[in-house]
Amino acid sequence: MTDISVRGRIALRAAAAASWASQKAGRGKGSMIGGLIALQIDKTIMDQLGRGRRTVLVTGTNGKSTTTRMTTAALSTLGEVATQADGANMDAGIVAALSAHRGVELAAIEVDELHLPHVTDALNPAVVVLLNLSRDQLDRVGEINMIERKLRAGLARHPDAVVIANCDDVLVTSIAYDHPNVVWVAAGSGWSMDATSCPRSGEPILWEGQHWRSTGADFERPEPDWWLDGDDLVGPDAQRFPLKLALPGRANRGNAAQAVAAAIALGADPAAAVTATGTVREIAGRYRTVQVGEHAARLLLAKNPAGWQEALSMIEPSSAGLVIAVNGQVPDGEDLSWLWDVRFEHFEGVQVVASGERATDLAVRLTYAGVEHTTVPNPLRAIASCPAGHVEVLANYTAFRDLNRDLEAK
Repeated sequence: MTDISVRGRIALRAAAAASWASQKAGRGKGSMIGGLIALQIDKTIMDQLGRGRRTVLVTGTNGKSTTTRMTTAALSTLGEVATQADGANMDAGIVAALSAHRGVELAAIEVDELHLPHVTDALNPAVVVLLNLSRDQLDRVGEINMIERKLRAGLARHPDAVVIANCDDVLVTSIAYDHPNVVWVAAGSGWSMDATSCPRSGEPILWEGQHWRSTGADFERPEPDWWLDGDDLVGPDAQRFPLKLALPGRANRGNAAQAVAAAIALGADPAAAVTATGTVREIAGRYRTVQVGEHAARLLLAKNPAGWQEALSMIEPSSAGLVIAVNGQVPDGEDLSWLWDVRFEHFEGVQVVASGERATDLAVRLTYAGVEHTTVPNPLRAIASCPAGHVEVLANYTAFRDLNRDLEAK
């Protein structure tokens, strides 16, 4: 790999010292503070760390961490892969991941959608994976069509990159539609409320089964190169591969399809890449089952309406209980009006507990949805209040983070 400049080497040494100090002080792994310091000393350090690598960038509103982990697994069939272990997907976390894997040619990097344009400029990726685009935290991310336009403009600066795009997502398709090098994947889209109108003309989108088209522009669903057919992943020339995943849900099958397509674009064997995605079992504590007293609690994370709708579809209807934990801190988005966009009306027979710092707000929404529930703000106590047996726990970002911290402290 290309040598780092003198200023860059100073930045990386300072970052390593800061990370060491943070670890010694018991303030975590220190990767984020190290990345921040490196960027303060040398603003070009990300560019330098990216040189000489074949990099896959993964972005979207939902599924970034899962798809990045699956892409890493698939690329690992070719060799060692630089990636984030903790899902830190903004500049400091990316710099930390790349600096921890100096000399590694392959990289699979998760990128926050707002950061994708300048990260793409810095790293000049071989492949960009576009998963989906929907409303997230409006007080941080902003209006969704504005994000689509920014990502489209950013991608246009990199015509040589292979774009792996979900053709079932209208906004993602618009981002990639004019790009000269696209692999289209029918990865599914369980959420269409943010794409009822064409992002290019403003006219309605007409859905005809799986196919969709704009009524006001020459813009429609492309024919996919890869798609899911029952238990199989089907690709060019009708190649068919059994897709056996450890992770639940239709969305994760779509994530795996895009991860496989990305790895193949860098030369991975298709069958080996498909098999490798099935080895991913949990992502930063998500999907794992932990024993809490008499309860086997499966932990699920959701951060926005589309993600919540997908996670709710994974709830096992025979569960003894369902704990829904919602906070409203800055990383979650302090505006919880999105709760009213989520369909909660299908939990007959499951004991539901509203929990988290904003349990009362959630309880109001559940009441209007006609869902019988109790309110227990502390998630651990909420789990304990359920009948013994399997309990599903669905939490947003800080509620999930804090619950995992409490579980580790037990």
